[in-house]
Formats: sequence, structure tokens, C-alpha cells
Amino acid sequence: MLQISLQKLEDVKTIIERDFQSLYSGTLGISSVNGGQTAANHALINLDIAGYANMRSQVLPKSSRGASGLSPYIRHNILTLSEVFQAVSKAPHKDREKFQDELLWQEYARHLYARMGVQLFENLRFEANKDQDGDGWNREMRCIDEVVSELETDGWLVNQTRMWLASQWTVRDEKGWLFGQERMYQQLLDGSRAANLLGWQWTVGAGTGKPYGFSKWQVDKRAPGLCAKCSLVGNCPVAEFPEETTLAHSANNDRLDVDLDLAATRGPVTPVLNKNAEYVLLTIDSLGDADPAMVAHRELPVVFVFNEPALRKLQLSSHRIAFYLQTLQDLSARRDLRVYLGDPYQFATDHAVAVTFAPVPSFKKFRDLAEVYPFPWLRMPHAGSVKSFSSWRKNLAKNQ
Repeated sequence: MLQISLQKLEDVKTIIERDFQSLYSGTLGISSVNGGQTAANHALINLDIAGYANMRSQVLPKSSRGASGLSPYIRHNILTLSEVFQAVSKAPHKDREKFQDELLWQEYARHLYARMGVQLFENLRFEANKDQDGDGWNREMRCIDEVVSELETDGWLVNQTRMWLASQWTVRDEKGWLFGQERMYQQLLDGSRAANLLGWQWTVGAGTGKPYGFSKWQVDKRAPGLCAKCSLVGNCPVAEFPEETTLAHSANNDRLDVDLDLAATRGPVTPVLNKNAEYVLLTIDSLGDADPAMVAHRELPVVFVFNEPALRKLQLSSHRIAFYLQTLQDLSARRDLRVYLGDPYQFATDHAVAVTFAPVPSFKKFRDLAEVYPFPWLRMPHAGSVKSFSSWRKNLAKNQ
């Protein structure tokens, strides 16, 4: 297992070039979104969602975007959904309601993935094109090229353009959404299986039966002037809305209706203490100072292990790895932190570790953990229907 040096003055590009050869895809670069608790706290303090309801889907000019940009911090629980939810409690009603709805959508994605696991890689309710290979992004289209370029260089997109890319890939170009979501997942700083898979399934119609019809109309509305710069301006492939299609129902999955193992979905509700821990082990799903295991053991050294086999397989972008390194560098200013490249599950087997539960399938690979702490849910998972956001939310109200 390789120990990674995180000297404060060492550029993260240098660390990636030295220690992550062949473990990332694309060119070496760093996003304009800085990783770390310090950066996250600064972003939260300066959060102003006035006008969010009207401007959250604005794409261009960038100065007019209403999106908060907090999602990379929320994805890794550097900022928890709960503290962001509370932070906007005094915002204008319309904007607060819409913003908090979006936070609840993120929680819905987490609940759905925690229950369904790898089944979320399959069509959820309707038979959308999943497995057709090929590249579904025609970069001759200025709207697509601009968005893909931003994805590849900065690793973050407003939700509106994520929908454009997903719809263009599958609804327009008829390529399998499974391949498109994987390409987006490699690049996104906020890339989570829960949110990315759910977003693609809903956009291409696998979750609703109604594919999102991307067209020039959305570009003109959300990115005015962009189409005029396109080489295909006189022959636009998306000049009109696509024809409406009716997707066939997929095989019914009873787990969408009821959770027969709610305890496994939500994880422990109180700490599970099997033996004394000698380390706190962080996972990619909990990198903030408020990580429950870290808070419980302020005296213990903290460890993070980059999962080398997973990185070699996934080939995430360098700006995702850079975001993690920045976050860990920032944490090292406050905690005794040791960072390795290797196998986190083996480390947990060889040492007594305290870890915070993560609602993802891979958490089951941990064995004989010394201590497990509850995940910081915004709302506790329930056993009722998760077929849609509305049905999930209705059951949420009944069970809180």
C-alpha cells in the first residue's frame, strides 16, 4: 500500500503525476471548484438563493446562472444536506421552496440507490435504450460541444445541461444511456451513482415513460445567442422537438413498492460499537469535518485510502482526483491524516477502524468493522413506494 504525501505546498498536479499514473482518464487538469471544508464553508456562507426559482436553469451567460454550485460538497458530505437545507430557511419563500425541493430530490436519489443498489443500472420502470454502444454527443453542435467542454475541463454542469446531454445521447442519437451516464460520471466532481443514474433514467424516460425532448427551443431560452455561433445553424439537428414516444413497461420490480429490509437500506440509527477503534477511516461518501466517526474520535488518527482497483477500472478524470486531494490537504491542517493508495477494505480488515455508514452497495465489502456510525440523512428512509419522487415524498410525510 502506497502512502501519499500531502505536503501543503505541493501542487496536486504533481501528486497526480507522481502517484496516479494510469489511474485517470483525459488530460491532466484541475477544476475551478476547489475541494475542501474551507472552500465549502466559504461557499455556504456566501450562498444567496434570491432568484433561484427563476434562474436555476440558466446556462449562459455564466454570470446569470442561479445554480448554487454546492453539489460537489454535498455529494461528499463536506456539507450535509441538512445544514444546507437549514442555511436557506430565511430565503424568499418561492426560492427557498424550490431550492429545498432540489435538496430533497438529492435525498430521494440516495434513498432509491440505498434500496435498489446495482439494480439502478437497469431500466427502472420503462424500456429505454440502455445498451446500444457508440458516442451520442455530436460535437459539431455548438450547444453540445460547449457543454461537453465544460464537463471535461471543470467537472461541473448546471442540471439543465445535464438533461441536454442525456437527452441528446439517448433520445436523439439513440445510444445506450448506460454508456452515456458512465462517461458523465467519470468527469463530474459531484458524480454519485445515486444522482447520476437517477438523473439519466428520468431524462431518457426509463423512470417516467416520458423522455425529455431536448430541442433548440431550450438552448435559445437558457443560453441565448449560442445557436447563432453554431456551424449547423442552418441545418440544426434539434430544430424541432422530437416525436413523442411511448415506452413499454419493464418488468415490475417489487422493491420499488416496498422495502423488506429497511434496516439494511438506512444503516444503523445509533453507533455500532464492536471493539475499540485505532483509526477513523473516511470514505468518499463522507469527507467533511462533521463526519460522525471523526467527531466521535477527535483523538484518533484519520485515514483515507484511495481505492486503486476501483480507480483503475473507473478511470475518473484528473480533476475529480484533484478535488479529493485538495479536500484531504485541507483536512490535514486540522487532523492527523494519513492517505494511502491501495485497498480500503483490506485496510479495514487489518486494522480496527471507526467508519461512517455509506448508503452504497460497496459498503457491504467492509467486514468486521470495529465501529460504524449512522449516515447523516436529511430524512430517514421509509419502507414505502419509491416509484417516483412524489410517491416517495408522500410516504416520507407519513413516516417522519
